[in-house]
Amino acid sequence: MKVPFVDLKLQYLNLKTDIDKAISDVIAETAFVGGSNNKFVNKFENEFAAYLGLDHVVSCANGTDSLEILLEAYGITAGDEVIVPALTWISTSEAVGRIGAKPIFIDVCDDTLLIDLKLLESKITKATKAIIPVHLYGNAVNMEELMRIANKYQLIVIEDCAQSHGAKYNEKLTGTFGHAASFSFYPGKNLGAYGDAGAIATSDADIAATCRMIANHGQKKKHDHQIEGRNSRMDGIHAAILSVKLKHLDDWNSLRNKAANTYQDMINTKKYQLPVINPKAYHAFHLFVIRSNNRDAMKDHLDQNGIDVAIHYPTALPFLKAYSNFGYTESDFPVSFRNSKKILSIPMFPELTKEQIKYISDSLNAFN
Repeated sequence: MKVPFVDLKLQYLNLKTDIDKAISDVIAETAFVGGSNNKFVNKFENEFAAYLGLDHVVSCANGTDSLEILLEAYGITAGDEVIVPALTWISTSEAVGRIGAKPIFIDVCDDTLLIDLKLLESKITKATKAIIPVHLYGNAVNMEELMRIANKYQLIVIEDCAQSHGAKYNEKLTGTFGHAASFSFYPGKNLGAYGDAGAIATSDADIAATCRMIANHGQKKKHDHQIEGRNSRMDGIHAAILSVKLKHLDDWNSLRNKAANTYQDMINTKKYQLPVINPKAYHAFHLFVIRSNNRDAMKDHLDQNGIDVAIHYPTALPFLKAYSNFGYTESDFPVSFRNSKKILSIPMFPELTKEQIKYISDSLNAFN
């Protein structure tokens, strides 16, 4: 048996009629480029804002842009510090560095691999302006505690929800706790476009307006450039596809949870550490990440059995060459360093069958 890491073709085939119509409707109106006059983009922005229960969604070209645009909109610049978790994708810290600010890395919890809030106050200085918590793998950070600390020090909170579409903490959706949120709609996400796309979500009208202006060449209206902005727009085809998929997001997340529960039942927990879920959180299971002290050999074993896997992420951010100038050592971020050598993402997508899960679990259990 061969099991893909994610099966986007099967997802398309299940939605083929609606997806094909959405694409043909955009082509019929030549509504290719995003902007204030693109009805497909406007429609998705309004639908996603309603889903989140927020006042504003500003679409953009990708999730990385959404973080950088938000930081710029909040006036964060050179000399400022922004706290980010040490174990995540580089977009979170990259956005901070690209605007001239300094990413301040913080280690993660050994159980959930989420930002360690017990360490948070020790990272805050007079230069700290913001925190970017990442709801890693679809598991929600304890945003109630994080916001308590952020409010104490009057810090901006930008939630990185690139992996947590539909996840919740205490029945409240991720992306709705902080001052604003960043979303990625990369194709493999729980809610994915057919290429790069992203969005900013907030109930702050001024921040939303500033983000929209930055993303559209600094214009408030055509040829009225208030500032130097950038070109970061969601295409009409992506927006139309996302409108189709948004209707299925909660059902897909439910199927992901069902698959995760089946994994939990079938995988030998004496051999592997499985995802730890806060009882107050609803995990979106963008990824199902297991841990093993013999990760690389286990990965080869699964590859040989036709099971596609991935590592998210093989090197914790502080130890990437991009941040070598900081001179970090293993002892600075021991949990992130240690776990980056153990983690492995196994197949997780809504259409995953019980037979496929059993095959994967049997393959894992047979590995010595």
